[in-house]
Amino acid sequence: MSAFSRRQWLALAALPPAAPEPRAVIRVPFRAPGEPILETSGIDISIGGRPARVLRLLTPASDLFLLLVLDFSGDLSLVDPARQAILQRLAALPGNVRVALMKAQDGLRVTVDPKAPRAELAAAIESLTIAARPGLLNAIENAQELADSIAARAHVRVAVLIASDSNVANYQEDYSNPVVNSSDSGDMSRRFPEGLVNEKMRQLTARMGHGESPLFLVHVQYLTDRLNTAYQTGLQQLIRSTGGEAEFCRSLGDIPEAVSRSFDHIATAQYTAEAEWQGAKNGTLDVVVSAGGREIHSRPRRQFSSKGR
Repeated sequence: MSAFSRRQWLALAALPPAAPEPRAVIRVPFRAPGEPILETSGIDISIGGRPARVLRLLTPASDLFLLLVLDFSGDLSLVDPARQAILQRLAALPGNVRVALMKAQDGLRVTVDPKAPRAELAAAIESLTIAARPGLLNAIENAQELADSIAARAHVRVAVLIASDSNVANYQEDYSNPVVNSSDSGDMSRRFPEGLVNEKMRQLTARMGHGESPLFLVHVQYLTDRLNTAYQTGLQQLIRSTGGEAEFCRSLGDIPEAVSRSFDHIATAQYTAEAEWQGAKNGTLDVVVSAGGREIHSRPRRQFSSKGR
């Protein structure tokens, strides 16, 4: 290969310098349970292997906006312990926590405005009626989108807490993966009846990978049939991919403890860092948060797209 001529070198020298990658402010929620209150100077964040500079840190003492989504369509003996445990924890929340009560059925709908007095919120939960069908799968993506829009407009911590008793067999949609060809003994739907459920959860997880807000789930009954096992496993993976936690209750006694743990995750352990980061906002990038050399629980990775969500 011949060497560049003097004219070629001069032409290269005249090229404008490459434009620097744009800087962006990104919200990074994370949890540090049982730790003393962390400070901005003690937090290290990297996104896609590049360090991000923490501009602002919202701690467990900062304002919190909680989207409480109820999705009850089954046995009242399971719903009532969950309802009473939720009421008990709501009553103990400090005044800088605002709660919007929402129902998951027939699309995500606001039942009580976050500006309403706590007494009105409690009365609405007490008088909650049970729906005919679950709505969790149809509402969960919209719940995260709403939480993200709130976080984008206000410097507050935002989280979604969903309480549900959903049975995948009771959805209006049929997720049972019926046999396509009854005369074909090799039809794969015979061997993998949970195929439709797995695909639904895969699609949701992929779409919600662009979101920021963590989701928490209290599922008041654990069902052991094959279809619901796949459904519950998918829900757990989806919730954890947002940086949240899913609780599945195997007995009535588990319900109050699961509700209490979820409130602790949100109210007393959740932080949100607003960090300046310079990099290409495209693709799936690892997110690492550490304090004092210890890695802190956060969303493990996040999807970015130059076209937005």
